[in-house]
Amino acid sequence: MALTPHDLVIEAKSQVREVNCDQAQALLGKRVIIDVREYDEFAAGHLPGAINVPRGVLEFKIGMLPEAADRQAPLLLYCRTSGRAALSAVQLQKIGYADVVSLSSGFDQWNTEQRPTEKPEPINFE
Repeated sequence: MALTPHDLVIEAKSQVREVNCDQAQALLGKRVIIDVREYDEFAAGHLPGAINVPRGVLEFKIGMLPEAADRQAPLLLYCRTSGRAALSAVQLQKIGYADVVSLSSGFDQWNTEQRPTEKPEPINFE
C-alpha cells in the first residue's frame, strides 16, 4: 500500500523533536530560525530573525548559510502548519545536522496567537 503525504508527515514527526509556540518563542535568538515555506509565504510574515530556505532547496542551500555551516548549529524549523518543517528536519538529521527542532503547530498557530512577526523590507529599485 502506498503512503500518503499525511503518512509521511506522521512518520517524520515521530523522528524529530518538536516544540510548541511557547517553547519556540523562548528559543528566538538562541537558535538559527529556518522558514521552509515558499518566499511569498515568508514575505507575508515570518518569525523574528527567520531565514527563508524553501523546502524544495533546503538540503542544497542549508550549508551555504554562514549561520548553519556548522552542522552542530542549533536549528528551529517551521512552515505553515508543521508538515514541511517535520519532513525538512528529518532530511537535515540525515545529512548530519545534530540539533534540529521543528515547530509543532506551524506559523498559522503562531500568528493566531498574535506572537511577534516580521516582514522583509520591500526592494526599492529606484
